[in-house]
Amino acid sequence: MEEAGPSNRKRRAQKICAAQDLQQQVVQIFKLEAASLQESWQDAFGTAPPPNLSRAFMIRALAHRIQENACGALKPATLRILDRAAEGKSPLKALTARMRRAAPGTVLLRHWRGVPHRVTVLDADVVYRGRRYKSLSEVARLITGTRWSGPMFFGLRNRKQEMADG
Repeated sequence: MEEAGPSNRKRRAQKICAAQDLQQQVVQIFKLEAASLQESWQDAFGTAPPPNLSRAFMIRALAHRIQENACGALKPATLRILDRAAEGKSPLKALTARMRRAAPGTVLLRHWRGVPHRVTVLDADVVYRGRRYKSLSEVARLITGTRWSGPMFFGLRNRKQEMADG
């Protein structure tokens, strides 16, 4: 248990004051007029804000920068991972792509308009009704008569992932 001596009380008081000061700084951002908000952006980021940036986004970004300055930023290793992800070079993206692909031998079942459909995944293609197809999308198109994402149709991906990735 922590002692309640004068030095510990002082440290706790400093933390509380720092948190209150941080909160006050963030609250002040919400009160800024457009010109002052842009000036604060220039001070915080060293450049003018992008031309079509919304007020709400500017406020959130400035609040984040204030917290970052007070509490510390991300570690350099984390920043490198995020940079690689933004460039499409992250090992995280490749890993999630592999995870969404069904393993060879997987049997996918889908009911479409009351009719069950069964597809077996192979190494390079899929089998549907005894015939090989190049992709799940080709099978989904055959079943529905319209263009579908095969992984989405068979439940390997959801609509949000499809929209974000594509």
